[in-house]
Amino acid sequence: MASRTNQRVLLGFALLCAAALPCADSSRLSAAESPSQPPVAAANFPVATAARLAGDGKQTRFILDLDRTVSFRTTTLADPYRVVVDVPQVNFQLARGTGAGRGLVKAFRYGLVMPGGSRIVFDLTGPAKITNSYVLEAANGQPARLVLELEEVDRAAFVQTPAPETRPELRPAVAAVPPATIPATEPAPPKPGAPSDGRPVVVIDPGHGGIDNGTQSSGESEKNLVLAFGLALRDRLEQSGKYRVVMTRDDDTFIPLNDRSKIARNLNAALFVSIHADALPKAEGDAQGATIYTLSDKASDAEAQRLADAENRADAIAGFNLSEEPTDVADILIDLTQRETRTFSNRFAHLLMGEMKSTVRMHKHPLKSAGFRVLKAPDVPSVLVEIGYVSNKGDLEHLVSESWRSRAVGSMAQAIDTFLAKRMATAGPGN
Repeated sequence: MASRTNQRVLLGFALLCAAALPCADSSRLSAAESPSQPPVAAANFPVATAARLAGDGKQTRFILDLDRTVSFRTTTLADPYRVVVDVPQVNFQLARGTGAGRGLVKAFRYGLVMPGGSRIVFDLTGPAKITNSYVLEAANGQPARLVLELEEVDRAAFVQTPAPETRPELRPAVAAVPPATIPATEPAPPKPGAPSDGRPVVVIDPGHGGIDNGTQSSGESEKNLVLAFGLALRDRLEQSGKYRVVMTRDDDTFIPLNDRSKIARNLNAALFVSIHADALPKAEGDAQGATIYTLSDKASDAEAQRLADAENRADAIAGFNLSEEPTDVADILIDLTQRETRTFSNRFAHLLMGEMKSTVRMHKHPLKSAGFRVLKAPDVPSVLVEIGYVSNKGDLEHLVSESWRSRAVGSMAQAIDTFLAKRMATAGPGN
């Protein structure tokens, strides 16, 4: 008992130290707790109607057609080589398949990266510099255009690239965030009455979002499938009134990986459930069924390692510079509680498998583990659930089915009920 008390004291000190670090954007946390806020009409945002690349491996030009001019900001990132263009929120109405590479650009992607801000990320074939970037007014029957011109350079010249260009007229909501970095603001203060609510907090984390589509198949994007599932799970849990349910995202917004787990920690969550839908490259054959992952230092198998590597690249996909992420303080102290947290995570994973296998198809090896960054909150039991494979025809049919979703959500809600009822009963008052 004394050892456990000391452990709690040390953990409390560690978390107090960690609170001094930059935490999740307070506006994002507030939005996550208030999903009923009406979204701003898409008609208010600039519309992008077409995008194209021209040129070769020495010089490449990108052109984006818009219904009005926009402010923008550019920066370059290495390892891997990328160019990031930040703009105020844009309604991208581009043809399906837009994003294929040419010349210096292997591929590019686009989407919402934060409320009020969109981003275009170019994966480069090698180091390149931005030689020119500008916006053209609509004229002579041609739409307004954002133009970006790239030129091949060596790595030494790339590293010496000057600081990102900043246009003073850029919308404040976007300009307040350094390009390609994680927002750094103080955490929002606890809401009055929240600590005395008494109900366990369950955080539901639909993976990907915004500029990060996740896996895609037959016109379906992982980010949309898992958001629909997460919202259905939230609604089911809220019906009981037993829990405070918080979504890391409730719309098509990208949330950095560290911010997802910080939301759970800031709310002292009793459980964190991340929802994803995997896909296998064609060369790796076919797989089907749901899989439940927990955190471990060593992956349970090669497929688990592949998935963790892919999911851990989400921030890079969205154009965030991983080298600028702050490191947690007091790692040794925080590690004192990780063993207990992992035990609870594994316990919930087994409960969840038991409930889900009676209602949905499970993977032949349904319980796995790997080093997922999103599961690394040291004091919040966390699991990542791959609800199916979008690369499998049968699984994809289930993932878009409301009746299947209802059954899967029901079994997951039952597992959460069982897990939290037992944990609250054994924790006792003051724990």
